[in-house]
Amino acid sequence: MTSAATDNLALLAQPAHLAASRFHLLARKLADELTFGTDPSRFVGSGIDFAQSRPMQLGDSVRSIDWRVTARTGRLHVKDYEASKRLGVYIIVDTSASMAAASSRVSKHDIAVWTTAVLAQLALNRRSPVAVVSGSDRAILSRPTSSRAMVTRWVETLRTQGWNERTRLTDAVRSVEALSMNRAIVAVVSDLYDPSAPDAIKRLAQRHDIIVLRPRDRAEEGSLYAGFLHASEAEDPAGEFIATGRARWFADDGSSSTDSTTAGFVGSGIDFAELWTDRPLGPVLARILSPKRGPARVAR
Repeated sequence: MTSAATDNLALLAQPAHLAASRFHLLARKLADELTFGTDPSRFVGSGIDFAQSRPMQLGDSVRSIDWRVTARTGRLHVKDYEASKRLGVYIIVDTSASMAAASSRVSKHDIAVWTTAVLAQLALNRRSPVAVVSGSDRAILSRPTSSRAMVTRWVETLRTQGWNERTRLTDAVRSVEALSMNRAIVAVVSDLYDPSAPDAIKRLAQRHDIIVLRPRDRAEEGSLYAGFLHASEAEDPAGEFIATGRARWFADDGSSSTDSTTAGFVGSGIDFAELWTDRPLGPVLARILSPKRGPARVAR
């Protein structure tokens, strides 16, 4: 199956409508297509690098003798190397009501579930332990594990949309901050409608590598060009309104909250990508997950 074929299936299919085996098979295929052979990975920390020389002790292999230091000091020394480290990967997933709202067949929630499944498979393929954390009302809070069966069960709990869930993204970010003692990669998959979340994410970026993936729906641009609309705020049913499809229902003051959020993330060294529900998922993930060199990146 080609990359385009797999990506089109992932784009068009709603996770909740697929058999579990089919869903996870497609996620694995897309993850395999995003694996760049032996290229460096975002999921790998320090490699097997020289750390120091020290005096030789009983049990040390003669193969590890540092002959230069030995010749200079007149005492046998051996080389110590840093062990290969696989960074733990935390995936914080927002499944609140605003993620379930959609103007087309595929919702932001659907995109978030696909993204979570693919990220988890990518990390496991690189032998990095994975944890899935709920950014809403679902009781998912775990420490990283290398068990595919366990990670699959966590992803399974996300596949059904939640129409009444509240956003608890800030709480989830703080939970990861408390859990993660060592440097880790943290992927945040959310539409970021928790106003305090960006600051919490930027604080987390002081200790960890952060990737923010923001699912977007065309309705969030403010107009759909489709007749009259009777709508309500996803997480505030009291906020009902009626508008025409050509009218913008967001305040048009010349500013963009998305642009300001993006600038804040990039300024903090956080990679940021928008995942539109009407665009293929694979190319954006490929750009944002490629080995990081230089400053933070933005992918759309």
